[in-house]
Amino acid sequence: MEGGLEISVVIVKELRDQSGAGIMDCKKALLQAEGNTDRALQILKEKGMLKAKKKAGRATTQGLIEAYIHTGGRIGAMVEVNCETDFVARTDEFKELAHHLAMQVAALPPQFVSEEEASEGVDIEPEADCLLLQAYIKDPGKTVQDIITETIAKLGENIRVKRFVRFELGD
Repeated sequence: MEGGLEISVVIVKELRDQSGAGIMDCKKALLQAEGNTDRALQILKEKGMLKAKKKAGRATTQGLIEAYIHTGGRIGAMVEVNCETDFVARTDEFKELAHHLAMQVAALPPQFVSEEEASEGVDIEPEADCLLLQAYIKDPGKTVQDIITETIAKLGENIRVKRFVRFELGD
């Protein structure tokens, strides 16, 4: 019992399953939030964003290229996702992120990775035309950048989408 508040293992495990954070981080967040799991989740999310911001300047020279061909073979996408080490590039979490990003590119055809890539004076709809600003197809309450930030917090390395290409039969 720390600080007069006892946090059950079950609640810590639930928070860990929701957030992907470490056990001790979950316990500390629950103690800080006085047992409120929603507040603890928010605390962990903010910590994850801080971790991701600290890693943002680090070089991403490793990674992988993931391809996705939509059912029927009429739409396909390839995406290059970079990280800092080949160790992280081989993890299931990183591979899953790359796969979901390729699906995202196939589903909602972005024109640019980020708003900064668009030429000045070009009229774009950032939330539609920029991959990182699009609503994530598997959780529309989050952006693609939110998902990448969450993965950075879990894996402990900077992650960047370097480029992508999308093919549609007849285009």
